[in-house]
Amino acid sequence: MSVTYIDAIREAQEKLLREDNRVFLYGQDIATFGGAFKATKGLAEQFPDRVFDAPISEDAMIGMAVGAAIEGMRPIVEMQFADFSSLAFNQIINQAATHFYRTGVPIPLTVRLPSGGTPGSGPFHSQSMEGIYAQYPGLVVLTPATVSDAYHMLLDGVALDDPVIYCEHKFLYRWLKAKSINGDHLPIGQARITRPGKHATVVAYSAMVHEAVRAADRLAQDGWEIEVVDLRSVKPLDLDTILASVARTGRLLAVGEAFPWGGVTAEVVSRVTEEGFHLLDAPPQRLNARDTPVPYHPKLWAAHRPTPESICEALRKLLSF
Repeated sequence: MSVTYIDAIREAQEKLLREDNRVFLYGQDIATFGGAFKATKGLAEQFPDRVFDAPISEDAMIGMAVGAAIEGMRPIVEMQFADFSSLAFNQIINQAATHFYRTGVPIPLTVRLPSGGTPGSGPFHSQSMEGIYAQYPGLVVLTPATVSDAYHMLLDGVALDDPVIYCEHKFLYRWLKAKSINGDHLPIGQARITRPGKHATVVAYSAMVHEAVRAADRLAQDGWEIEVVDLRSVKPLDLDTILASVARTGRLLAVGEAFPWGGVTAEVVSRVTEEGFHLLDAPPQRLNARDTPVPYHPKLWAAHRPTPESICEALRKLLSF
């Protein structure tokens, strides 16, 4: 029997609740209905005193969780959609992210952000916020792309004494399946070579890892061997693995679903240009979603984000240098 990406997230939360009395869950409708995506389904029945429905106030949710973390608890807060976390921006970046620096008191808080787009979700339920949060010192930003990582990285994130932004991709929830959650367990901050190659490196994360692998499979029919690097976490960023890959291939394409201005792909290209310019045989490239709000229509949404077709097109251009 297979395990889905969202099954892994639920199982990780169940394990944390069972093994650590400091852990509690807080979010809108997560007790009564199991959350918008059922990531907490049944947990309130097992742990009635540690799974709580929150008011419709993201600012209040994070503020309460920061206070609880100061007092030694390890809250996991579920945002219904990553987009809504902007309403708690002050609490996350001005309170949680800076608290240890200001006081020496850690904030072991995990904020789960259902991220990325799905057909028909539109501009208020489809955004990728990881680049925004990675901008701020004090926050750890995780972007699991596999079932195993969805499980293990949530466990590892909650164990940290730092505030963690855990970006789980909605499109992967039930589409992505594995035989078990027991894949290779890498530490936070270490990237993974998902697909080895020698002609070009694609650095991706979250759902874009799978799109990059599909593109690499297509180009393999033409004799090109594309290496795919899964960042796994964008803060910290594993520059060593990226540079080692670029040293093997001489070419870099960074792919992300977020908007193109700034962000993770821009940081990857900048770091490689700064520290690995001598390794490059062609100008490094990046590919992001279009610089418009995320459209509702499924066909427009599909054309808005990077696809295997657009990744192949970008790689062919890169390989032509």
